[in-house]
Amino acid sequence: MCAKIEKIDLGLLRTSKQAVHRSAVIDIGSNSVRIVVYEGPARAPAVIFNEKVAAGLGRGLAVDGRIAPEDAERGLVALRRYALLAKHMDVKDVQCVATAAVRDAVNGPEFIKAAAEAGLAIRLLSGEEEAEAAGHGVLAAIPDAHGIAVDLGGGSLELAEVSNGQVGRRASFPLGVLRLPALRKDGEQAFERAVRKMLRAAGWPDGLTGQPLYLVGGSWRALSRLDLELTRDPLAVLDQHTLPRSALRRLIRASKRLTFEELREIPGMASNRAAALPDAAALLAALVNILDVPEMTVSSSGLREGLLYQALDADTRAQDPLIVAAEFEGRRLARFAPHGRAIAEWIAPLFADEVPADSRVRLAASLLSDVAWSANPDFRAERGTEIGLHGNWRSIDIPGRILLARALYAGFGGADAEFPAMGSLVSAERLARARQWGLAIRLAQRLTGGVEAPLKASGIALVDGKLKLCLDAGWHHLAGESVERRLRVLAQALDAKPELVLL
Repeated sequence: MCAKIEKIDLGLLRTSKQAVHRSAVIDIGSNSVRIVVYEGPARAPAVIFNEKVAAGLGRGLAVDGRIAPEDAERGLVALRRYALLAKHMDVKDVQCVATAAVRDAVNGPEFIKAAAEAGLAIRLLSGEEEAEAAGHGVLAAIPDAHGIAVDLGGGSLELAEVSNGQVGRRASFPLGVLRLPALRKDGEQAFERAVRKMLRAAGWPDGLTGQPLYLVGGSWRALSRLDLELTRDPLAVLDQHTLPRSALRRLIRASKRLTFEELREIPGMASNRAAALPDAAALLAALVNILDVPEMTVSSSGLREGLLYQALDADTRAQDPLIVAAEFEGRRLARFAPHGRAIAEWIAPLFADEVPADSRVRLAASLLSDVAWSANPDFRAERGTEIGLHGNWRSIDIPGRILLARALYAGFGGADAEFPAMGSLVSAERLARARQWGLAIRLAQRLTGGVEAPLKASGIALVDGKLKLCLDAGWHHLAGESVERRLRVLAQALDAKPELVLL
């Protein structure tokens, strides 16, 4: 007997509305002035433009407490450009925020007034507001995050407790990378004592020890790039890259041993980040010791994404960002009306025993099951792999990315022996299951020709060691050699015998 999709109910498969929204955040920091323009569903917007100018507004604060005139002008030139671009990009919602440098500078109000002449209303964030936005940025990408968001900028360090989808205690400290060299001049022990004293004065850690850190900010990402280089990780994706506490020792050693030129040669390493690596590593080591941190996870979502997330209503926040993004991308690239959810329901009887986390990735793969059709046929499988591994997905860990890529690779007909070796990051059993998802999706796409109606007139099930594909009366002509071939391949992967049933 074959189940039909209208009889199957997966809790993950709620229909979601995805109104396209274009917004921008202009972030005036101590190191750089940046604009990021986003487009797509509000819960999982994609970056369509990203530009920064290393204005260095925080450099002069250590000298006289002021933003240096040349740095202020450089920042204002960037802001005038950004205001003009946002207008002609038809951005409807622009948030412009300033953080530590403008907040602490004697002439910060003058800078804000000059920026207003470009048509930008700057919101000056307090330290706690900055920490809160960073915490919400982590939750936007990792909804189940439980620990402490740690945002390292040029002028300040923000800590925010994140748990149960909420931001709890938060604080800001004058520990930005531009300030660290002066604090470290008396040695590492004195530096750690100074950091500990600052935290204690603000009531930290006070019951928040033993929790993981979520690392936000370019300096932490640079450290993680160094870790990926040192470990030769087969999947060099920063987002949700996890570093155990033991990784700090090698990072500190490497940041001291490698020359600036060697650090700069690491893929994606900016010059200013390479120069600050020893200071960032020393601060992270101090925080790990003070807070007794077991592990650290990189979050590519931070203050800017947190500001967008804070503006959402409760229902939109509750959406799954991975599923929202996959559905949007699947709809954008589909040949016909997208029906990835119907495919997910259709193949669900074959995977009734899987855990919810895997069902979620299988749904994402189903939603993306048509995204590579326009590629050269010889490279469709590789295109699917690329989308799975390196897509701008949120709320998916590294093993999840690999499973998604494995399913898409199989779904687009890739030769199994040629899938990239990822065995050190995910088990062979889970990889085999993801391949089964892909083969089931591939059968659904071949059976239907890429349209939805035939799914409602057919069903598939595993019964007594047989993989049964059932077709309703009036739909028998859907069967053919290519369908039967893909049914056999899927049956072999499931250790079953194929059977075509014409009802």
